[in-house]
Amino acid sequence: MVAIDSGDPGLVADHVLSLDAAGRKAVAAALPAHLLLVRGSAAPGDEAWIDPMRVAGAGTISGAAATVAWLNRRDFQDRRHEAPDATPILVRVLSARPPAWQADFATRAALRLPGRIRGAHLRSGDAGALALAMLRHTGVTPPEHDPLVVEWAARPPTADGLSRDPLLGHLLPRLFEAEGVGRALRDESGDRSGAWLHALTTLAGEGAIDRELLLDGCVRRFLCGGPVVGLRFFARLHERLEPTYDEVRERAPAYLRLLPAAPGSVADLALRHLRRLAELGPEDVGEAVRALLPRPERRLVTAGLAWLDEYARDRHAGLDAFAPALADAFRCPSADVQGRAVRLAVTHAGQFGPEGVAAVRAGARVLPRDLAETLAAAFGGDAHAGVRREHDGFVPVPLPAPRPLAPLPPAPRTVADLADLPHRDDWQAMERWLAAVVRLHGEDPGGLATALAGRTTRRAGTGGPRHEIEAYSEAIAALIAEGPTDRPAAPPVERLTGGPADWPADEPVDQLVDRPDGPSQRLSGESLDGGVSPLAGRSRLPAPHLFLLRRWTEVRDGLREEALPPFLLAEPTEPTGHLDPAELVTRLESYERAGVQAMPADLQQALLRLPRAVPPQVVARARVLTSAAGRAAARWMDSARPEPLTTIDWPDEGSGALVPRVQAAATGLPLIDLLFTAPGPHPGEEHGGCLSWWPYVMPSDREVVAQHYLPHLRARERAGPGEALALAAAGGPPGEGVALVLAHVVADRARDGAPERRAGPVVELAARGALDGAGLGRHLGRLLRRGWCKPGPALETLEAAAALGAYRQVWGVVTGLLETFLPGPDERPAARHAQVLTFALRAARWAGTRGAVPRVAEAAARRASNNFVREARRLHTHLT
Repeated sequence: MVAIDSGDPGLVADHVLSLDAAGRKAVAAALPAHLLLVRGSAAPGDEAWIDPMRVAGAGTISGAAATVAWLNRRDFQDRRHEAPDATPILVRVLSARPPAWQADFATRAALRLPGRIRGAHLRSGDAGALALAMLRHTGVTPPEHDPLVVEWAARPPTADGLSRDPLLGHLLPRLFEAEGVGRALRDESGDRSGAWLHALTTLAGEGAIDRELLLDGCVRRFLCGGPVVGLRFFARLHERLEPTYDEVRERAPAYLRLLPAAPGSVADLALRHLRRLAELGPEDVGEAVRALLPRPERRLVTAGLAWLDEYARDRHAGLDAFAPALADAFRCPSADVQGRAVRLAVTHAGQFGPEGVAAVRAGARVLPRDLAETLAAAFGGDAHAGVRREHDGFVPVPLPAPRPLAPLPPAPRTVADLADLPHRDDWQAMERWLAAVVRLHGEDPGGLATALAGRTTRRAGTGGPRHEIEAYSEAIAALIAEGPTDRPAAPPVERLTGGPADWPADEPVDQLVDRPDGPSQRLSGESLDGGVSPLAGRSRLPAPHLFLLRRWTEVRDGLREEALPPFLLAEPTEPTGHLDPAELVTRLESYERAGVQAMPADLQQALLRLPRAVPPQVVARARVLTSAAGRAAARWMDSARPEPLTTIDWPDEGSGALVPRVQAAATGLPLIDLLFTAPGPHPGEEHGGCLSWWPYVMPSDREVVAQHYLPHLRARERAGPGEALALAAAGGPPGEGVALVLAHVVADRARDGAPERRAGPVVELAARGALDGAGLGRHLGRLLRRGWCKPGPALETLEAAAALGAYRQVWGVVTGLLETFLPGPDERPAARHAQVLTFALRAARWAGTRGAVPRVAEAAARRASNNFVREARRLHTHLT
């Protein structure tokens, strides 16, 4: 045991070999206990005890089976570090046993080998190396066990070493049969010495290995099938052997059997050698062509067509036997292969009998219209058979009427009608709640306080700023529930006596929003309930959300200072967020009779909610108003509403972010002027989860709302189909912003996986006669060109829109898409460009449109012969 503890396996071998039978028996009996001792006392990572223990057991354990079990203990096999190869020492010790015992051990050790895990490295002195060494040492016939062959194959030999290997004669034939050999040798290539390919081809060239054995082994392995990765080594070996003409002719039946179903690379190999043979008979050629034409690989189908063409020209024989296979070639997804197949059929049409003609006609149903017409001219039948296939069963339906909107729910009239605090996802409920709180505070303050105290629970503060609209609603509810006696004294307030035109216009917009001039101008910076403060980090807050916070803060401050009006001016009357102009005039008249001054944010929201067209009689009523708010409303209804100009600056491809541009004349209304300003470029801006509100804040200016959406289009929380539908139902002329928001929604499968839902805004705008299809398509093309989205989701959305009735409008979208997405003359086309052209042809047929598209005509005129040019020519031919 002292020798074992030394960590030197050679020293252990010397001691073991010096023992007599009694000594070996005593050591063998003590080994299990000593194993526990050395394994427990070894430092972490110390594996020096393993090989001495293995050698001790190999030399002292009596039975061959028990010795194999000892050497294969998991304790010995699971090593973390490389160690010197102990195999020669183990062989020296085992060689002292009787020859029959050694043979039994070698066989058992080989059969004990497990299947090799792909990617596992070879450790020096492992069980596989010892099994192979003992088989070579004893000369015993190796057992039939696939893992043994894999172990042999996993140790690449030199040509000289392989020629002297006593296992060569036994294991080489099984190299082509054992499971796992192909994967073990998958990465072998080149001419380097110390590799199987080099060793086998060298010995075959010298006559030391039979070429027939290697070639037959490769072909036999091909016929067994399996994944291509497992056949790669054998295909390389087959080609490096360079089969002669006679060797190929002898194996031609086997090569023919490989053509229908072998992996593409193996079928290529077989085809290449078969094509060398001049004496293949008609039956063999027919078998080969019929095997190739139904295959999915373009190169194999093309080769089959070329072979069939040669056969038809040389023999002038009947081709009926080939007709079903030719019809299979019509199904190939490659337009080039379809065209070749049709041209071949037309060229040799006279060699088809009635049965062949019928089979070719049946296959024509899958062809596009132009090829179907070409085939019908030679074979007769329905010249439009392909049209039905191209339309994929598309049946046009009428464009639906604009989507009806559910009316606004009735406003709460009593404290009993007032619900708990609504969630920000329901903008209508939030607006109704705020308006009801203001109205009921004037009508029944005590009842309102009791109701809110019983129904609302203020959330615990987090210590940081909060920009959610619910936080402000909670603060309002808490102020009312506490009652006026519990509120902190409000600071002295100087009311603004001037009208909106008198409000300061020379200060920065953010200061105007935050002016400490009183409840109607101030957006307080103090913390509410754990940090409600729109000023903290306000540079990140988008203007529409800042506007919402300003309105809620205005009500909160009015409560603190006992200065709330009897009702709000901006409460909407329409589900789109619009406010009836006559109703606003009525509310302003009521304010004037009661001597109530309007709150600026409430007034500005009311003005933004007015429709663009105001009846003249309502404008006349507004002109009679005398208050500052009334005069502002009259001017807005008459001519003061701004008409913003909007654009989008696109960066160079591959750099920068797009830049929204909004230009509008100043109104002197600071919050409105803030909204009619381009948004900041920060895609990570906070929006308080209120993106869905924005179209209802500015229901007559959807283009401005869309411009504010642009920085959020690629953020985690972004505008989706719901927001786009709200834009579609809103008023105001749509522009570049609406088109770009729509383009993002169309292509954004991750935001909403259903194409019909993504198509909803497109169909809604089309139904309202407000869809700029070409603009949408141009922006979609820019998004695709920059790699910001992929064609697949966009095209499935457009197809859904066509199926919903907007098929003519979809063609307009496609024309804009082609304009910006197709590659120019100096650009290389890709598969996605051909994909878009294929869809464009379908869309053109749905819409029944004609007329050349310049970018398509340019692409069709290219001299190249690839899928992109072929699809462009098909589309151009249809359009012209």
